[in-house]
Amino acid sequence: MSKAILERAMEQGGGILRLAPTWVPRSFCIPGRRIKLHPDDYYALGGNRGGLDERWLSSTTPADNGPLTRPHEGLSFLVFADGGHPQKVLLREAVAELKDALIGARLWRDYGGWPIYSKFFDNQGALPHHVHHRQEHAAKVGQVGKPEAYYFPPQLNNHGGDFPYTFFGFEPGVTRAQVRQCLLDFKKGDNKLTNLSRAYRLQPGTGWDVPPGILHAPGSLCTYEPQRASDVYAMYQSLVGQQIVPEELLWKDTPSEHQGDVDYLMEVLDWEANTDPAFAQNHFMAPRPVRPEAEMRDAGYSDQWICYRSPALSAKELTVLPGRSVRIQDAAAYGLVLMQGHGRMGVWPVETPALIRFGQLTHDEYFVSEAAARAGVLIENQSPTDPLVMLKHFGPGNPDLSL
Repeated sequence: MSKAILERAMEQGGGILRLAPTWVPRSFCIPGRRIKLHPDDYYALGGNRGGLDERWLSSTTPADNGPLTRPHEGLSFLVFADGGHPQKVLLREAVAELKDALIGARLWRDYGGWPIYSKFFDNQGALPHHVHHRQEHAAKVGQVGKPEAYYFPPQLNNHGGDFPYTFFGFEPGVTRAQVRQCLLDFKKGDNKLTNLSRAYRLQPGTGWDVPPGILHAPGSLCTYEPQRASDVYAMYQSLVGQQIVPEELLWKDTPSEHQGDVDYLMEVLDWEANTDPAFAQNHFMAPRPVRPEAEMRDAGYSDQWICYRSPALSAKELTVLPGRSVRIQDAAAYGLVLMQGHGRMGVWPVETPALIRFGQLTHDEYFVSEAAARAGVLIENQSPTDPLVMLKHFGPGNPDLSL
């Protein structure tokens, strides 16, 4: 796609690009059926691919789903009109062509691309205890380290699934030898890794910060998850519920010279962070208002930091009150997804779909350029009764965020 056409798309959208839904399957998961996909479409790619339990947002990162992975799986497409005809182009291509005009000079200079994405993951049960590698280990397999954060949107959590608790790290006092033995026992059917861990009950409207190197077994709440642009991970738990985890996932993203070496798997873990006795105090996130709440509500909105502990990413939940119009300024480019309500955002209609068919286009996901964010985005809630709520995910070093 030529740069001139993409520049016209930017002009049409007033610096805001409309994105198409991006659905991703996971063969080892059972969908929780809360991400608004039509009931007939959760296995639209066939049972051998698993259920569509994830929707990726503002993604320039391909999914790493093994040999059956489709072309462009995990990548977001932008949608625009060219000569009266609808066109789709990868967001990754738009970033490569438009560069700092889209994501801003700082991110383009430091990263040469859009360095994060977000997703909804929506599972009926818990996921296996797994780890995302730190940069030093991810680089050995040509990837980047992966910090991430969780937020549990109330709008997508009318029920908690089978196990609304997440395991993080290990109980204080657990030894390296105990964990190493669990890894050696991976082939035995149940290596009992979570016997050494602690589960925390999950609460809608709150979240957690998860730096790389920390083992975690996410629970069954539907989760909004901003993260570094990477799909690096390894599964350390061999049985979750009644489902066996394939051994190849234990060794995923381990260099060839370390395959079969459990001591390397131990090295991947950030031991001090995993055994932190104040883990909840240091990683739990309740929303924090961007400005004094009364001041914002007088102006017609409420803006909350929901992911704010990591310099690698951040996120906000913006609520525009019924019947109000507001202009919201941010210092950085961001992706967004609508959670509730309808109205207008700049030149675009915005609406929250109740049900989405696989392949259907929507008006609930957008990417806002840095220039548009800095100038301020005009948002109108056209409902007299229903709040308009959106989640916004930002890249590293957000100038508005004070850690």
